[in-house]
Amino acid sequence: MTPEPPPALFTGPFALGTLSAPHGPPFPALVSPDGHVRDLRHTFGGGRPTVRHLLERWDEVLPRLHELAADGSAPRRPLDDFRVHAPVEPRQVLQSGANYRQHVIDLHVAHRAPGDDRPEAERRAEAAELMDRRAAQDLPYVFIGLPSAIAGPYDDVVLPGWAEQPDWELELAAVIGRPAHRVSVDDAPGHVAGYTIANDLTDRATVFRRDMPQIGADWLRSKNAPGFTPLGPWIVPSGAIADPGDLRLTLRLNGETMQDESTADMLFDVARMVAYASRSARLLPGDLVLTGSPAGNGIHRGRLLRDGDVMEGAITGLGVQRTRCVAEGAR
Repeated sequence: MTPEPPPALFTGPFALGTLSAPHGPPFPALVSPDGHVRDLRHTFGGGRPTVRHLLERWDEVLPRLHELAADGSAPRRPLDDFRVHAPVEPRQVLQSGANYRQHVIDLHVAHRAPGDDRPEAERRAEAAELMDRRAAQDLPYVFIGLPSAIAGPYDDVVLPGWAEQPDWELELAAVIGRPAHRVSVDDAPGHVAGYTIANDLTDRATVFRRDMPQIGADWLRSKNAPGFTPLGPWIVPSGAIADPGDLRLTLRLNGETMQDESTADMLFDVARMVAYASRSARLLPGDLVLTGSPAGNGIHRGRLLRDGDVMEGAITGLGVQRTRCVAEGAR
């Protein structure tokens, strides 16, 4: 009997990754869905090119990548020979909050303001009304993250000693391939090179400043510890994703499903998110636009991250990332 072929790592003929051999520097790689690798350093010039360099020449590079993926004679090596890093080092990380309807309702209930003793049903209705108003006014909630928080898709996640309520947030991330500034919603998809997986970890205990409640959220402290944004494993070109508004996001904690939702639950889809971010910022090749996390976070379930936990995050067609939580000082 002929054995079944292994499942494809992702959708489409190829993806981009950043890999390294033992004791070697990271390099950009063309990864095939059957788990083989082609080193792209010599294909696109000498020196030490990166995936971000390729994205800066995306219109020129993309057709060549398709040619390489179709060329069966080019030398390839097994993916297992290499370490997988975050697929790109962005200059800017744009993050989104409150973009999944059910998630917003859950957080609105979980983050009750001191002294707010209204019934849960009333607060849920308030959240729904707020979302409808935001959607009508075309006002996504976008803020800035730090590239230094990014880690590889299989790296350990160190939980800082000060983080009392570390939580998971699986998200679809759009990777910019062409500069975008004040682009329209219709034009925005043309500026997206591809998609990848992000887990935008958050310490719920430090989201709001207790000493200055009027100042609002403290995203620096709650979201940007080193390694709090596991990214990847791959950048799958946007042409291989038929509809980014119809992808399944699933996060499992120690094998138990915690998040399981479709991007169809987004208030603002990828095009609206990129267009909105570009109204103020100039998005550059390699930049990330995270599109928010669906319902099923730990704060809602009453189960936060702790030492030894293993998270597996998957998005339709983009692969799977697997990260282990380690308490600071435990290694």
